[in-house]
Amino acid sequence: MIEVEHLMKSFHGKMAINDVTFTARNGRVTGFLGPNGAGKSTTMRVCLALIKPESGRALIDGQPFAKLGSPMTTVGAVLNPRSAHKARSAYSHLRSLAYSNGIPSRRVDEVLDMVGLTSVKNKNAGSFSLGMSQRLSIAAALLGDPRNLVLDEPINGLDPDGVKWVRELCRAIAAQGKAVLLSSHLMSEVALTADDLVIIGQGRVMERTTVDHFIQEHSRNSIKVVTPQPDRLVSALSTAAGMRVTRLRPDSSCPPDAALFRIEGAPLASTATILANAQVVMYEFRQEKVSLEEAYMSATHGQIEYRSQVAVDPNAHIGDNLMGVEQ
Repeated sequence: MIEVEHLMKSFHGKMAINDVTFTARNGRVTGFLGPNGAGKSTTMRVCLALIKPESGRALIDGQPFAKLGSPMTTVGAVLNPRSAHKARSAYSHLRSLAYSNGIPSRRVDEVLDMVGLTSVKNKNAGSFSLGMSQRLSIAAALLGDPRNLVLDEPINGLDPDGVKWVRELCRAIAAQGKAVLLSSHLMSEVALTADDLVIIGQGRVMERTTVDHFIQEHSRNSIKVVTPQPDRLVSALSTAAGMRVTRLRPDSSCPPDAALFRIEGAPLASTATILANAQVVMYEFRQEKVSLEEAYMSATHGQIEYRSQVAVDPNAHIGDNLMGVEQ
């Protein structure tokens, strides 16, 4: 378990994290989200004693990192995919970590196999792509078979197969009763991977919740309907109190003979009953739920520190937009 308690840290007079408090629990993957500059990496580095906070503390299995008797068996971390010396082979990098931490050398081959780098274990880390370097850093994090993982953007540079592998790895580790603290900008993966969420903005914790509750909280109460009988649908719902029916522009999923509607302010079951009684043919009828990305963007809209001030025309050449900025 990773416990973060009232952390505060500033750099050059600017507050980076301010009273940050949360717990990454055992048996759970905790997604740690926030815009660039929100304080995610600073918090993770404080947890690993790489940055000293001005106040507050971070505990891993009840102890500060600096007091852990066997750090690599307690917590593994991915903070920088290019952490290995460029002139060292993947094997020698991991072997030195194992030797200095009292980990059996056979574990090196085990983790190389786990991350898919066995065939290139004798190649220098400096020749690795970003994705291969990311796999090597994950191998180092797993070397001590730790009870906790701290992963800062671990899927950067990975191909789709690698992204899926990291997702399954995090889920498997949590299933063993261990704690995983995961930072990522890829919201679709966080939605598939995480159980809990900690959302931070401008150095302060904005939300501590679960993925399901967060999406539900930010979802609109609406129903999507696709029907080839738009007039009959509007007529059937015209007398329903408190219901708002909006006809939308058909999207690519709509058949050519169908219309797309959004119905708001009505329960799913009663709306279905009204339309069934009116014998309205429907190709699609479902409760709308926002994605984690949509919910996150809604929650953090006012917390983005680095925002472009120029609207980019998607139909314009990017050079035209850049010229506009320079002028």
